[in-house]
Amino acid sequence: MEILKVENLCKVYGKGDTKVDALDNVSFTVDKGEFIAIVGSSGSGKSTLLHILGGVDRPTSGKVYVDGIDVYKLNETNLAIFRRRQVGLIYQFYNLIPILNVKENMTLPILLDNKKPDEKYLDELIETLGLANRVGHLPNELSGGQQQRVSIGRALMNRPAILLADEPTGNLDSKASREIVELLKLSNKKYKQTIIMITHDHNLALNADRIITLEDGKIVSDEQVK
Repeated sequence: MEILKVENLCKVYGKGDTKVDALDNVSFTVDKGEFIAIVGSSGSGKSTLLHILGGVDRPTSGKVYVDGIDVYKLNETNLAIFRRRQVGLIYQFYNLIPILNVKENMTLPILLDNKKPDEKYLDELIETLGLANRVGHLPNELSGGQQQRVSIGRALMNRPAILLADEPTGNLDSKASREIVELLKLSNKKYKQTIIMITHDHNLALNADRIITLEDGKIVSDEQVK
């Protein structure tokens, strides 16, 4: 079942001599439950693509459908609701709220949506992420790997249609990086979570089901991982 469809996506910055085609006619689809890695050198367009998939940045032209929703036909209010409910975002630098503890950071998206957290699911996530003895800790009391685990938990709390991970291990040592990728794989298998991960590390990308390679804003390869 198709969860994401990208059609002829273009993103242009600047005009004339300063014009940059960050994305140039990008098209692909992702099935529900797939784990996709998007790789490419700096400036290839991969972060621009991720921001457009997440409803953070508008394309110059083209379409993005998430779970059947034509994302950029939504008005700003509904686009904000879409981002909150349908997209889970994991950043390189965690983006946790420093005055909130682990549990509060994880449930923030739910509370912002004026909903009550599913306590059973929350407890299960905390256990799965290995944070059971850290629920009352603030971000500055956690290691980098633990903070990224909280970030993953926060992204999964709304059971989003797609989870977007932007260089999720870029700020971690090799041991913590392996643990985070294993957790992403676990959420993919255990919760059938669709994941799109941006990385410049080809070895990390090999953990995905598919690797899409971008170069100068174009897809140059789209291959299944054997």
